[in-house]
Amino acid sequence: MNTQVKSELLISPFLVMFLVHGTQYGIGVLSFQRSLVKIVGNDAWISIIATGIVIHFLIWILYSMLNKNKGDLISIHQQTFGKWLGNFLSTLYILFILSQATIVLRSYIEIVQVWMFPLLKTWPFALVILLGVYYVVIGGFRVVTGVCFLAVVVPFYLIFTFFAPIEFSNFRNLLPIFDHSFIEMAQSLKGVGFTFSGFEYVLFYYPFIKRPESSQKWAHFANLFTTALYLFIMVITLAYFEKEYLKTVIWPTLMMWKIVELPFVERFEIIGVTSWAVVMMPIICVMFWAASRAIKQVFKVKQRKSLVLLLFICFIVSCSLTNREKIQQYNDWITEIGFYIIFLYLPLLFICFHIRYKVRGKS
Repeated sequence: MNTQVKSELLISPFLVMFLVHGTQYGIGVLSFQRSLVKIVGNDAWISIIATGIVIHFLIWILYSMLNKNKGDLISIHQQTFGKWLGNFLSTLYILFILSQATIVLRSYIEIVQVWMFPLLKTWPFALVILLGVYYVVIGGFRVVTGVCFLAVVVPFYLIFTFFAPIEFSNFRNLLPIFDHSFIEMAQSLKGVGFTFSGFEYVLFYYPFIKRPESSQKWAHFANLFTTALYLFIMVITLAYFEKEYLKTVIWPTLMMWKIVELPFVERFEIIGVTSWAVVMMPIICVMFWAASRAIKQVFKVKQRKSLVLLLFICFIVSCSLTNREKIQQYNDWITEIGFYIIFLYLPLLFICFHIRYKVRGKS
């Protein structure tokens, strides 16, 4: 089943770089260091490189399926497993996307509540953000892409703030190198792999790309750029913090921003948290666009109606996560599921798809 899209709705292949990087470089940047250091300590930077290489392989897997199918995840599921089982798997994936979007939204609101407005209630802030998401998504995929472009370009200045801790860093903290076993390094993939997620949404917007086969190199460039940023931040974090202290810090990136001094602002981390709204917004937009479009294809429901339902569910679940323990538990649960979907299910789908493709070709 091919998915036809009007030519005026298509985007240029190079914009895939902003879509992939815009969804990879998200809320996890503020806290990914802690979970990695708990597993592999000073070798965390090696884990970043290894994860980036694995993601390159997964991007190749996705494009291998999409270039043959010429559709999206829904059509791949239907072609591989049949209509009923394929639609069932697509429905499960929609629920996973909704869960992802919810934890991204709630995690950012928690950061705002802790660092800026302790008395801020969850529901008004969530409502404002979700109304903004609705406005962007109903504008169509080209608008969503434009928001991703701005989310990469506008807050780019924050990268330069990570040079500030270098003056107070001790790069001996990175030694000794290769101090952990292969099993521990493999386990660290689970700790950071979900932070790299976002590239897999090419499974949904592939039909909206002009000459989609040529966009693969831009997806790889995006992942390379993301890996370089995560590696840079991880090295600076390891050099700046003592390892034992880093295990206790929830948001190491925000802690590093506390040392940035500007003549016109006393607490730069407030600027960082505020700017991160621009980073977080397109991630949620892409997620809700993908989920609502998938519902349209599977259940033949208008995308606008399904979008309203998804936003309402996200709003209710976000408001029900009232404390740090619930948020962390929900985040751990989604991270666990996300790891198995991205690193196990997608390669399995790749194998099943190509077996079915070859069988059909022979018949």
